[in-house]
Amino acid sequence: MTLVETQTDVVRLENVSKAYGSGRNALLALDRVSLTVRQGEFVCLLGASGCGKSTLLSLVAGLDQITGGTLDIGGRKVSLMFQEAALFPWLSVAGNVELPLRLQGMGRGERRKRAQELLEIVRLKGFGDKRPHELSGGMRQRVALARALAQNADILLMDEPFGALDAMTRDILHDELERIWREQELTVLFVTHNVREAVRLGDRVVLLSSRPGRVIEDFPVLHPRPRRIDSPEVSGQAAEITDKLRAEVARHAG
Repeated sequence: MTLVETQTDVVRLENVSKAYGSGRNALLALDRVSLTVRQGEFVCLLGASGCGKSTLLSLVAGLDQITGGTLDIGGRKVSLMFQEAALFPWLSVAGNVELPLRLQGMGRGERRKRAQELLEIVRLKGFGDKRPHELSGGMRQRVALARALAQNADILLMDEPFGALDAMTRDILHDELERIWREQELTVLFVTHNVREAVRLGDRVVLLSSRPGRVIEDFPVLHPRPRRIDSPEVSGQAAEITDKLRAEVARHAG
């Protein structure tokens, strides 16, 4: 992996491939993927199940190694948020948010103060003493987001974080995420299966092919913010992307 500091590009993949196993039994998950994410961008990754979206996030997060090509994040810090909140049930809400701060060596008083600040950012002020089982699914995802922000990362990686939530809760969290993205000046790489969600949130929607994953189209989303997931503009572009996705799925099935 080559790490080269750039002014505007915070994630850069050039012909990145990822294979699991070796020889004739190797499974090629990603094939020569080239993708650039600029500072402050919100980029959504879209594709059929098994196309390598989550694999790509794992590579950017440093949880796995590329097989070929170059991956450059310029030494920046990343945090990763999953579909499941994965909170520790024996810790309070504040305790879950404090955990990465403790791992950073932050003192007790300072991390308690910072945890409360983060809970205010995700609009959970006053819930620090609760346990995860006392919260709704949407509230648990807010805690998971606060914990991700506690890592003080430059790049936020999100792997279908709202996929298990009902439509209304998801819509509310779209607004919250957009607000936090702007206020915290984050760069976001967001995986989803929901085409409208991708158009609702993204500056760009990157469509991956079926396995092995390749970038087949990069759609700029130029509709002004804030957007509504059911607006004609979002629905129209989502329909265009859905047609491309269906064609790709049909090609692979055939």
